[in-house]
Amino acid sequence: MKRAFISLVNKVLLYQPFSQKMSCTSVPLNPKQRRKMVVGLGNPGMGSTRHSVGMAVLGALAGRLGVAEHWRFDRQVSGELVLKPRLLMNINGASVAKAAEKFKIMPEDIYLVHDELDKPLGKFAMKQGGSARGHNGVRSCVDCLKTDVMPRMRIGIGRPVRKVSVECHVLGRFSREEQELVRAVLEQSTELLLQHVTACSSKGTGAQGMTLPQGGRVTVKT
Repeated sequence: MKRAFISLVNKVLLYQPFSQKMSCTSVPLNPKQRRKMVVGLGNPGMGSTRHSVGMAVLGALAGRLGVAEHWRFDRQVSGELVLKPRLLMNINGASVAKAAEKFKIMPEDIYLVHDELDKPLGKFAMKQGGSARGHNGVRSCVDCLKTDVMPRMRIGIGRPVRKVSVECHVLGRFSREEQELVRAVLEQSTELLLQHVTACSSKGTGAQGMTLPQGGRVTVKT
């Protein structure tokens, strides 16, 4: 019942007039190349939680590209987009689909960056499309874009321990000890993401068939 309701909300939002439901910035792009978009999935205002680690990666990426202070709302851009949906995680696919339509971006050129319960904290990997694997933010994007070909950067947050519920775990903040590991993950996952995006841009193609590193793991010495 809950999933059906969320799907209905996605559809309603998708057909609303394009509005300021996102924050985006861009980097220069050769006009002959296909435009790419990197999307950090998360909940607005909850950027320090595990569920919003995709937004943290996006922030690190924007900083690496020197555009971290230039986020704008609903502005025409001429380059590769870095997008932060301003809708809640479960319905943010509407923002992604509208941006893709407005900026003429193919689904296979949209990189979704999100948290992954089934990977331990410190591990991250690229995934070339496929099912949402239970992730509601990815499912919303799949529903609204009507395809599952979007490449993904999955950032491990691990499963909860003891009797902590999944909901409390993903909406909780990283511990002080975990934050050291997260900082290293942000740096290395950003590097991997840039390798994929720039390689695809240089070839003027989507992500399919690329022979690039698909993941990594960070450990902290104690």
